[in-house]
Amino acid sequence: MNEFWESAFKSNDKMWGGNSTDNAKNVLKLFQKNRIKSILIPGFGYGRNAKVFYDNGLNVSGIEISKTAIERAQKYFGKDVTIHHGSVTDMPFDTACYDSIYCYSLIHLLNPVDRSKLIRACYLQLAPYGIMVFVALSSNDKRFGEGEEIEKNTFHSKHGLNLYFYDEASVKKEFRMYNIIELKEINEPEQNPNEKHWMVICKKNYPQQHL
Repeated sequence: MNEFWESAFKSNDKMWGGNSTDNAKNVLKLFQKNRIKSILIPGFGYGRNAKVFYDNGLNVSGIEISKTAIERAQKYFGKDVTIHHGSVTDMPFDTACYDSIYCYSLIHLLNPVDRSKLIRACYLQLAPYGIMVFVALSSNDKRFGEGEEIEKNTFHSKHGLNLYFYDEASVKKEFRMYNIIELKEINEPEQNPNEKHWMVICKKNYPQQHL
């Protein structure tokens, strides 16, 4: 996986453009309403989604597997943002607890064991009453069914990635232990959308439940 993303970032300066997603902008409003001050972003990339949080005063940290993407991000954020180099499957990278965690378009790249591990690791790094938001491919996305199906709802894409597509039942199954407070399908972008995702919002109970 490391080699794939290193090659991808080296060959495409800004493969997703320079602007934060519509979803990130909407999540910012949720975080502001809940007075969120700090955020961890697994799958940081070159920081396009981090910008909207950083520019609005949140204390931003990240995790990114590609050194090239980190170098690119640091040109914008400088030393204000800590970006840990490594795979999200190796979390945690620090002992900090965060008010929020935002994981956009990443978890569906992982196998079932690693998806479960990532969700649990993120929840454990939330501060009391912290909020985590996951955005993952929906089975109603137009790419569902493309490529070889290697296991249920998982297809090997033309780009060489294995993509898992969530339906409502699978979302509820994988996040059932983590206090889901909102679950809905979203379009990205909101106008003239070309992707459909599930957005899962969980809030940490306190005292912390046993996991």
